[in-house]
Amino acid sequence: LVGMRVNQIYDIDHRTYLIRLQRSEEKSVLLLESGNRIHTTAFEWPKNTAPSGFSMKMRKHLKNKRLESLSQIGTDRILDLQFGTGEAAYHIILELYDRGNIVLTDHEMTILNILRPHTEADKIRFAVKEKYPLDRAHTTTLSPPEVIREKLTSAKVGDPVKKILNPLTQFGAALIDHVLLANGFQHNCKIGKTFNVENDFDRVMIALRMADDILNEAKMTRSKTTEQNEMAENFRIRGFITQKKETKPSQNGQEEFIMTNVDFHPMLFEQFKNQPFKEFDSFDAAVDEYFSTMEGQKLDIKALQQEREALKKLENVRKDHDQRLMGLEKTQEDDKKKAELITRNQTLVDNAILAIQSALANQMSWPDIHALLNDAQNKGDVVARAIKQLKLEKNHISLFLTDPYEESDEEEKLQPMLVDIDLAQSAFSNATRYYNMKRSAAKKQQKTIESHGKALKSAERKTKQTLKEVQAIHSINKARKVYWFEKFYWFISSENYLVIGGRDMQQNELIVKRYLRAGDIYVHADLTGASSVVIKNPSGDPVPPKTLAEAGTMAVTCSVAWEAKVVAGAWWVNHDQVSKTAPTGEYLTT
Repeated sequence: LVGMRVNQIYDIDHRTYLIRLQRSEEKSVLLLESGNRIHTTAFEWPKNTAPSGFSMKMRKHLKNKRLESLSQIGTDRILDLQFGTGEAAYHIILELYDRGNIVLTDHEMTILNILRPHTEADKIRFAVKEKYPLDRAHTTTLSPPEVIREKLTSAKVGDPVKKILNPLTQFGAALIDHVLLANGFQHNCKIGKTFNVENDFDRVMIALRMADDILNEAKMTRSKTTEQNEMAENFRIRGFITQKKETKPSQNGQEEFIMTNVDFHPMLFEQFKNQPFKEFDSFDAAVDEYFSTMEGQKLDIKALQQEREALKKLENVRKDHDQRLMGLEKTQEDDKKKAELITRNQTLVDNAILAIQSALANQMSWPDIHALLNDAQNKGDVVARAIKQLKLEKNHISLFLTDPYEESDEEEKLQPMLVDIDLAQSAFSNATRYYNMKRSAAKKQQKTIESHGKALKSAERKTKQTLKEVQAIHSINKARKVYWFEKFYWFISSENYLVIGGRDMQQNELIVKRYLRAGDIYVHADLTGASSVVIKNPSGDPVPPKTLAEAGTMAVTCSVAWEAKVVAGAWWVNHDQVSKTAPTGEYLTT
């Protein structure tokens, strides 16, 4: 990026800004977010239609300025981007910690504009016309050993070691975890449990020095000396995005998965080696991918949740139906058993009804009837002992009935159970009542089965419609970036060359004027008004005959020869053989 000039500045929101940089044909877009990130981006970001005041101020001072340097201030998460030189220099200070900040200063570090004016606890003012305090930045990545020992010794039993070390270093929790694991410590080791200060302190210092070496080696990737570049080549910074596998609900029973991003790192740390991850050639590319696909990931998760909810509703319909059928079947079975128990104990039931009816006929109070029943039970009366509950408010009693023929192999054995008896009816009538209840439950079951097919089909139809709508909304929201060449006719040849062609006269003019570069091949059909076809060849190597033939075919098919159904030829020339002016002594017709 250093050496490129500022072409334009945009704001995505009040915290996030895009700086479009350009150098000759090379272009790049730098994204800055206060307190969070800085990286180049290959994605399209939505820009505010009207630039903010902060954007306008940066445009005023930085437009057409060259990026001279990009450096870290001390060991803090603060970056200094210098545009221009000498007294015409301007700086963007990006703070990537806490609430963050973006500060625009002149060459003397006087603040011209600031995203978040504030005063720090030590009375340092961050406001327009104040000097930006460069001297407040930390200059070391690691606290002295005696300070580290003191903090570890005074820590409470059970405190995680990395939690104590994190504020004493500039490494971050992920790197501390990595070096602790690499030096034999358990994951998430704790004071007084899996970590002993006296025995393990030396190993901790070795681990922290290892982290310091990793940072220093990472910085060497920017060095200029041959020896250091050789060392840096052995420690090439790459990018990694750790991921999590999410199970996607499926109606056909086949398991499907989607991968969701968790975090990004400049190297594959020990604690993440057994987790799914995605690797990139650079840390910058990994950060861009992570943040640029974050919204898409949110849509993935939202769609996943909606799909799960839709399928869960369908499953609930099935479960509810099954439970209703089971309930009706059990009701039928219980009613049948009660009717049979009454029939097999007809004399006992009639005697129990008669005993309670007689007491009521003699105008005994309910408490007296209870007392009479208890007295009879204590004396061992068979009928009284069968009565387990009086429900006189309903004119019912509960009898505990057993199968009097349980020892006989000829009869179906029935389990003992409580049976409600209506005092206004005989034993036979009570049995008939239970048989009628059983038949009623059977009819309900049949109706439930008949209606279930329609209800289930309706639920399945609604579920499919919901899933279809979710996928439609998902695909609309995740519309991909449109590439520059898609406005033309285009294809990728068999040898992986991009071939473009004009759709009309204006595009033919544009292709030759803007997109025909050194090494490219110009192809044209042997017909007037045919499409100007260009084979993009950035490497400059000879283009294979197969690609030339395919481009020639495209030139012919994109001409009037296709509609006229006539055979025509095509020819090709190198980029430097294409001219819009006629040779000396000749002229071009209009």
